[in-house]
Amino acid sequence: MNVQIEESWRPHLAGEFEQPYFKEIATFLKAEKAAGKTIYPPGPEIFNAFKLTPWDNVKAVLLGQDPYHGAGQAHGLCFSVKKGIKPPPSLVNIYKELEEDIDGFKAPGHGYLAHWAEQGLLMLNTSLTVEAGKPMSHSKIGWERFTDAVIKTISAQKQGIVFLLWGRFAQQKESLIDHSRHFFLKAAHPSPFSAHSGFFGCRHFSKTNSILQQEGKEPIDWKLEP
Repeated sequence: MNVQIEESWRPHLAGEFEQPYFKEIATFLKAEKAAGKTIYPPGPEIFNAFKLTPWDNVKAVLLGQDPYHGAGQAHGLCFSVKKGIKPPPSLVNIYKELEEDIDGFKAPGHGYLAHWAEQGLLMLNTSLTVEAGKPMSHSKIGWERFTDAVIKTISAQKQGIVFLLWGRFAQQKESLIDHSRHFFLKAAHPSPFSAHSGFFGCRHFSKTNSILQQEGKEPIDWKLEP
């Protein structure tokens, strides 16, 4: 695999790219494509989270599970979809919470969240690919080992990062993170199945900014262009 990852990440993750498991991921994806299967996101966008949030810019991490599996949705950032694609239900609920939490936030007519990533929010799915129409289809091919390594590397080499852990799956990653060095914000997942059980009212967006300001960092402008 020609790993199209932003250059600042390479010194921190280069060892992973040489591991047998990573080469097995590449072999699997090539075989699936050769068999005519559609994989999301497109190859150049698999590592988009790293491209839009270079290593030195990371100040918060939002963890998702796996990419959207519908046509044109996934582009390498958890919870985000390309412009022109209807915002999925979880993102609609994220916007509802933002409208209650952040003064002046208005839900845009799109679900494109790159503005957040460009400000230092690493929007990382734990699996970086998925087969069209088959959620979690690539959850066992090795991606989780890679993204666990990303989380552990951030934990070990950075200080004062805010981790937003929504839902049980994301919260399982808490064990990878040094509690003495970083901050945690935990809530239910924004899915329609669980948002009313602890996501709505979590105020994670304003809380993230309060922590960042306490750490002497720029807060995130959560507002999105219409």
